[in-house]
Amino acid sequence: MARRATGGRAAGRAGVRGARRPELRLPPLRPWSQGELEPDGDYDGLDFQDADLTGQDGVGSRFMDCALTGCVLDGTALGRARVLDSVLTGPRGVGTHLAESTFRDVELIDARLGGTQLHGAVLERVVVRGGKIDYLNMREARLKDVVFESCVLVEPDFAGATLERVEFVDCALKEADFGSATLTDVDLRGAAPLEIVRGLDRLSGAVISTGQLLDLAPLLAAELGIRVE
Repeated sequence: MARRATGGRAAGRAGVRGARRPELRLPPLRPWSQGELEPDGDYDGLDFQDADLTGQDGVGSRFMDCALTGCVLDGTALGRARVLDSVLTGPRGVGTHLAESTFRDVELIDARLGGTQLHGAVLERVVVRGGKIDYLNMREARLKDVVFESCVLVEPDFAGATLERVEFVDCALKEADFGSATLTDVDLRGAAPLEIVRGLDRLSGAVISTGQLLDLAPLLAAELGIRVE
């Protein structure tokens, strides 16, 4: 079981509260040997090692105290799945379907994913560390105590999402969409580059650095209808 973090960084740093991170200690795991996921499956204390889950249907499944290492997730259907107290290392795939899923006390490490569907998902105490995720769909998702660290996010879509205590640490954020999103204690100072194509008017609950402000100044001026000559 995961031992929950007791708190994030102190609130005094520029008035932004830091995210609470999971502290995972997995129990001894049993190798997973079924070969195929099942809808509404219950997977507890299992080690998925280099499993090819391409096109499999695990909708509504629960993964608790699991390790998924080197798994292939091309077109894997995991909508409404619950991933709890688990570590995913080196997953790769295109079009993984995770809409309305729940991730709680999870580490996602060195992912290589494209077109991942996480719209309507709930993420709480999650760390995404390393790797690259292209075209991440997180529309209408709810993120609380989430850290994106040393990873590359290309065209992530946070439109309509709710972000609370979310940190971007040494993370590339390219052409992000925050349209209609709600941000509270979101720390964007560690994002380099920080590229926002939509939703600049939704950044009132975020903190950015002086350098980032200068980079975003032309877009902010255009958003406000200010002509700079």
